[in-house]
Amino acid sequence: MAEALGALLEASLDPRRNKEAENVLRQEEQKPGFSLQLLQITASESSPNHIRLASALCFKNFIKRNWTNEDGNYKLPMEEVATIKRELITLMISMPPGIQAQLGDAVSVIADSDFWERWDTLVDDLVSKLSNDPATNIGVLQVAHSIFKRWRPLFQSNELYVEINHVLGKFGTPFLSLFESLDAYIEANKDNKENLTKGFTQLNLMIKLFYDLSCHDLPPMFEDNISAIASIWLKYLTYDNQLLHTDDDTEAGLLEYVRAGIFEVLTLYVQKYLDAFGPLVGQFIQSSWGFLTTIGQETKYDILVSRALHFLTSVASMPEHAASFQADETLGQIIEKVILPNVSLRESDEELFEDEPIEFIRRDLEGSDSETRRRAATDFLRRLAEKFEESVTKVTLKYTEHYLGEYAKDPASNWKSKDTATYLFSAIAAKGVATSTHGVTATNNLVSITDFFSQNLASDLVTDAGIHPILKVDAIKYLYNFRSIITKDQWQGVLPVLVNHLASSNYVVYTYAAIALERALFLTDAQGQPVIAPTQITPLAKDLLEHIFKLIQSDPAPQKVQENEFLMRCVMRVLVVIKDGVVPFTDTVLERLVTITQVIATNPSNPRFYYFHFEAMGAFIRYAAPATPDKLEQALYTPFASILQGDVQEFMPYVFQLFAALLEANPSATLPTYYQELIAPILMPVMWESRGNTPALVRLLSSIIPRGSQYILEHNQVEPILGIFQKLVSTKANEGYAFDLLETVVSNFPPAVLEQYFVMIMQIIMQRLQNSKTEHLSLRFVRFYHCVTAHDDKGYSPDFIMQETEKVQQGLFTPVYLKVILEETQKLARPLERKTAVISLTKTLANSEAFATRYVKGWGFTCNTLLKLLELPPAVAHKDDVEVDIEEMSFGVGFTPLNTIRANPRDPWPETGPDLKAWVGTYLKEADKRHNGRISQFAQERLDDQARALLGSYIS
Repeated sequence: MAEALGALLEASLDPRRNKEAENVLRQEEQKPGFSLQLLQITASESSPNHIRLASALCFKNFIKRNWTNEDGNYKLPMEEVATIKRELITLMISMPPGIQAQLGDAVSVIADSDFWERWDTLVDDLVSKLSNDPATNIGVLQVAHSIFKRWRPLFQSNELYVEINHVLGKFGTPFLSLFESLDAYIEANKDNKENLTKGFTQLNLMIKLFYDLSCHDLPPMFEDNISAIASIWLKYLTYDNQLLHTDDDTEAGLLEYVRAGIFEVLTLYVQKYLDAFGPLVGQFIQSSWGFLTTIGQETKYDILVSRALHFLTSVASMPEHAASFQADETLGQIIEKVILPNVSLRESDEELFEDEPIEFIRRDLEGSDSETRRRAATDFLRRLAEKFEESVTKVTLKYTEHYLGEYAKDPASNWKSKDTATYLFSAIAAKGVATSTHGVTATNNLVSITDFFSQNLASDLVTDAGIHPILKVDAIKYLYNFRSIITKDQWQGVLPVLVNHLASSNYVVYTYAAIALERALFLTDAQGQPVIAPTQITPLAKDLLEHIFKLIQSDPAPQKVQENEFLMRCVMRVLVVIKDGVVPFTDTVLERLVTITQVIATNPSNPRFYYFHFEAMGAFIRYAAPATPDKLEQALYTPFASILQGDVQEFMPYVFQLFAALLEANPSATLPTYYQELIAPILMPVMWESRGNTPALVRLLSSIIPRGSQYILEHNQVEPILGIFQKLVSTKANEGYAFDLLETVVSNFPPAVLEQYFVMIMQIIMQRLQNSKTEHLSLRFVRFYHCVTAHDDKGYSPDFIMQETEKVQQGLFTPVYLKVILEETQKLARPLERKTAVISLTKTLANSEAFATRYVKGWGFTCNTLLKLLELPPAVAHKDDVEVDIEEMSFGVGFTPLNTIRANPRDPWPETGPDLKAWVGTYLKEADKRHNGRISQFAQERLDDQARALLGSYIS
């Protein structure tokens, strides 16, 4: 058995056989004990190393998928769970580094769901394995770090503090003893390269753990020993040993990582624990100062320099230490010896600009340069400027003028001086944090943003000859950063110049032009009006889009086409801005989008690119499809269907959403044949296994059902659709999607079709409400109830749903109606939900025989709930979504909604008109006539004076 599994794992490493092997492995994993077999192969020293590694990787992925379900319950048998927890740590610690990393990830996944209450022996296990041997300790500390680092981004809570205290109580003191003994070990092995490397690997992990264990509060055992701990930190901050030096000037080694880690912990302690740590800070300022003024320019020191600068930036916030930076002479020295060497362009930056332009842009733009010297030096300068604005501005401007003067003497040779000047000026001109939507919004009053641009940068944008491309980028980036400060009129002048730069032959220049253009088009003024009017861009749009598409497709290889997400984001923004202005050149845009889709589907490699690509397609469908729905449905079916047939997992949730948008663009048409053929495959259970597919598939089914209800009936597909509802409603994560689907089914099929299933539907919902009720579930049930009872045009009614509920259990309707439906209705928050409830309750009062005769009190309660709904605001304020800007989204696995085609709720009851109270009055008045005055009679008998008067005011 193990041999067969080993052969499968080997096949999964072979590009020619891996798809097939992975499919068989997914079938094998259904069998009991699969995970334990993988651990045996991983542990077996007789297996080749690559198969053991493949086994560890397979185990990690298996655990990610199969440890718990959405509600946190184990999916594996209990004995398998217990065995994994018992064996995994020991196994991991004994493995070589590559395998250790995979098993460590698996431990993290398990800890995420189980630590600490369902795995309270873990810390004892870890502590019992600590020894005098760094090789063993590295494994133990690796596990500890992989679990405790989860605390770093979390918000404070009682549960979190209980967990941290549980860990500290068992781990804190042994950890400190280990730290002291490690110092002695490193001392004893300073001439033994192998042992020294192990010692420093352990030290690197221990420094990370100091951060993990202190990230929320200062552990008592650390506070009691703070001086001793600080002296060891100080020792290793300045420690040097030839044996730890790397041969490569670009590659940081253990020595750099340990020192960088110490700076990171020091920054945390300065920011959070000054009471205890304050008296010790001075010695660290001295050593970091000395080290920053002597360290070399090699890139291997970048992480170290940036962390040291972060530390000094934090120190500059402390009144007692900030003052030591204040004198003009000191500031001059700081700028000259620390800031300037670290903001000046180095050879490595130029090489990056030339050889890896996209990497240069990402680093520069996305804050992935937070570990770069330039960013860190800028942050330090800004912090000093916050404290001593006038003196820092004065000293910095002196240097800015100096560098501009150097440039003027010999522009061709001294272009870097101008780059430095622009950088320095931008650093002190901006205040606060730049936002992703508006860039810099607050500036230093002692300088003029627009003057600096017009005097020093504007000419670089309009002159072509002899300007270094980096200076062009500097000018565009300045516009991009200060985009909110530049006035509407100035943007009018700048826009054509930016558009011209899209024609540059330099990759970074044209990409920056696209970035600045996209953000400028997104920009709105204080009244919410676009700074650049759509009328300005629409006449240019056809040529502009064609040009950007050419840039995207200039190299046809799939990974090159999707390399530059900034260009695709610009395409998306232009399409969003011009709206139906795209209709006259639908064909050319359609052709480009289809080609790009087909190319990147062969090898999706950049999630941000294809996210913006599908957003662009969404915008295109939204604005072009209403004019030519058939053309788009036909043209896009083939590329989309081939993505589904080719099982391109990354694209499927996007394609389902786009299919839905195509259908929604033409709601009155029948369902084309090719869409009919799509129904059976998307009802297959395997499609619903991926969590990322669920929301998109529900959306797609909900747009197919209204156009294809006849076809679905004829092909007996109602039952499988309800089967999907049953599967989805069983978990908290998917209960909302379950009701979305169910409401669509009820809105499109009459009772004659659904009657045979309705008891079952109510039974499933009642069981969930009884066994694991959530507020969301109750509200969705209430919304569903109103949706059914309001749809009397389809033949539904309150009496229908009442009968079906009573079939589940005699007498069940009354408590459900009183305790769930009437009590929760006031919490419905969205306008359409409230409107549906008003219509439902009005029709109940007007038409229900059961409420007229059997539920006499219920009629009065229903009327009171209706009046409350019409007169009072929602019980909980609900913030409806606004247009989101996509800056920090996690792309990749899972579901990412496309904003350009967000589903707009359609009002099924336009006949009520804008005044709902008037509609209620008219509807009840007519019903009163129809039923010989029975509504007026019930109001007399069943309402109090206040409610009677209010209802009377509507009817009159």
